[in-house]
Amino acid sequence: MNVEISQSPLPESPTGCGPIRPETENTGSSLRSRVFETVRSAGRISRIDLAKRLSVSPASITALVGELLDLGMLQEQSDTTRTTSRGRPPVALSVQPDAGYVVGIKLSRANHTALLVDAAGQPLAQASLTCTPRRRSVSQMLLETGQVLDALLKQANLERSDIACIGLGMPGMIDHAAGHMVWSPILTEVDLPLRRFAEDAFGVPVAVDNDANLVTLAELWFGKGRAMADFAVVTIEQGVGMGLVINHRLYRGAGSLGMELGHTKVQMDGALCQCGQRGCLEAYIADYALVREASTALDSSHFDTATPEVMLQQLYEQAKAGNEAARVIFRRAGRFLALGLANVVNLFDPPLIILSGERMQYDYLYADDVLREMHALSLNRDAAPQKVETHAWGDLMWAHGAAALALSEIADAMAERRG
Repeated sequence: MNVEISQSPLPESPTGCGPIRPETENTGSSLRSRVFETVRSAGRISRIDLAKRLSVSPASITALVGELLDLGMLQEQSDTTRTTSRGRPPVALSVQPDAGYVVGIKLSRANHTALLVDAAGQPLAQASLTCTPRRRSVSQMLLETGQVLDALLKQANLERSDIACIGLGMPGMIDHAAGHMVWSPILTEVDLPLRRFAEDAFGVPVAVDNDANLVTLAELWFGKGRAMADFAVVTIEQGVGMGLVINHRLYRGAGSLGMELGHTKVQMDGALCQCGQRGCLEAYIADYALVREASTALDSSHFDTATPEVMLQQLYEQAKAGNEAARVIFRRAGRFLALGLANVVNLFDPPLIILSGERMQYDYLYADDVLREMHALSLNRDAAPQKVETHAWGDLMWAHGAAALALSEIADAMAERRG
């Protein structure tokens, strides 16, 4: 195993982070928490604009801002983009970056990625650990997680005790509310109290979720979905996942186990899925499904040594070069994707579907004919075609979402200075 500390420049978030909700929406949080979250989502905002945004009197805003300034949660800065009648820039409010730090960690079969983020949502450091692609025990997984966590903190000159929360995500069925791992394709055990095990191992509050929800949170907090009330995210990598945002909030289902698009059945008694059942959507379009069929298109002499990633790349190159067998594999996968997306449209009718994940490099999966077939399979064919966009964030996409999970988990506690 190898821990790699990235020295590449990290993306900035000058315009804030977090969902941009309507001014009139009451989230159920305290007014002080709403003030803090509104400042964070705006990046920089004046007191008068903050009062207008929340429909609260300027006097109430002044008092609450004063409390957050005293607590070290907010800071004042000159707003150089505006001037007062006297020609001086007014004072703007922003989140105090060192008010708290969170870590987002995405666990996978072959690579774990971690990101350190401050209270304003600004990335500070990143690290990754490459390991042998195999299933492992939860104890081994937590050992590896501790290695990448400590490498990240060493880069930032921080200790575990400096971290307010760790967001931890992996593929599989994860009950976020209970902190329970029901099943994961990267672990050998099932039905484990993952959050409790992780908190015992790291001595830090931990929030857990599945990786598709991480990507959706990344879009909701940092990406295309910040100002959107409703949207869906479909991920295609080692498996097929889905996240759904309704009214600016991630929807998980009654037991935090909903939105398992990859395990909706598209063919009775069909191909074997890694979950153990047959006919699941991901058994036709996920990485392992394409690799399973690659033997019909590639020179079998490469199979003994080639990794799944290499085989997929070879399959794609063969398809681009005109190998009809390779093209058929992608075309078939694209048709199953069209079926899955049509089901999303028919069930939820989201204004936007975001396709994300490493497989977005394979344009056969979202070619025009795939989207046309999705529309043909949708009920309301007389309406305009469903809006579908692709968004390839890169390796840090998942860790960004895990950091957003941690920030959302402690949002109220930070503003109230609890814990």
